[in-house]
Amino acid sequence: MPTAADLLAIMPFPDIDPIAFSIGPLAIHWYGLAYVAGILLGWAYARRIAANDSLWPGNVSPISKTQLDDFIVWAALGVVLGGRLGYIFFYDLPAVLRTPVRALEIWNGGMSFHGGLTGTTIAMILFARRNAIPVWSLFDIVAAVVPFGLFFGRIANFINGELWGRLTDVPWAVVFPTGGPFARHPSQLYEAGLEGIVLLLVLAAFVYGMRALKSPGFITGVFVCGYALSRIFVELFREPDAQLGYLVGTNWLTMGMVLSFPMILLGLWAMLRARRQAALQL
Repeated sequence: MPTAADLLAIMPFPDIDPIAFSIGPLAIHWYGLAYVAGILLGWAYARRIAANDSLWPGNVSPISKTQLDDFIVWAALGVVLGGRLGYIFFYDLPAVLRTPVRALEIWNGGMSFHGGLTGTTIAMILFARRNAIPVWSLFDIVAAVVPFGLFFGRIANFINGELWGRLTDVPWAVVFPTGGPFARHPSQLYEAGLEGIVLLLVLAAFVYGMRALKSPGFITGVFVCGYALSRIFVELFREPDAQLGYLVGTNWLTMGMVLSFPMILLGLWAMLRARRQAALQL
């Protein structure tokens, strides 16, 4: 009699072509569309937040819609360049050194959130200084909308059949074409739910319910902590990158966890700093 694991091991992966459509020789991948969707929806939401003066310190928004429109180009460059370079250096450097063209194949391995965060942070600092915008307020408005990009990016990972989870016999397990004939956690969907939907709602509650933007840096801290905790939790179900495996001789510690642990401390520091600064201004 077949076991539950045997039955789950024949569950098919949804037959979704990673290429959304083609225009002549140009193939448009779902991965690229996911980044476009995340950036555009985040931009639209950011414009709405920026237009609401009552959310900001002194009831005056520190950034105009025009400035946000200009910043979207900076943000896109920070996300794409930082995300790809981060993936290469943190996860795939030996393979890229062997085959340099692999660095341009963003659908091959994908992007690193931690690299994208670094790239976007640099872009924000430079843009804020150039336009005389309080840097912590710019951090906050970007942090509030990043979950849009995280959500669509993880959905694209699922469509591509990459970054799948560990072996499991849960009823919703999936057999991925590149993951062998075994049922696995759809960890990309776990991340889309936690890092995307849940984190977006938590941040919105702080922005609109608690008026946390009046304490510059607090929303940034909530986002950084929330992402780190979500990522560490999902890493317990996600298969580590094959080229790295588990770290320090363990069967649980992954690079994603190592890069996320310091973010918890950084996020807590940002929240405490924001509250301290707000108290001094009372």
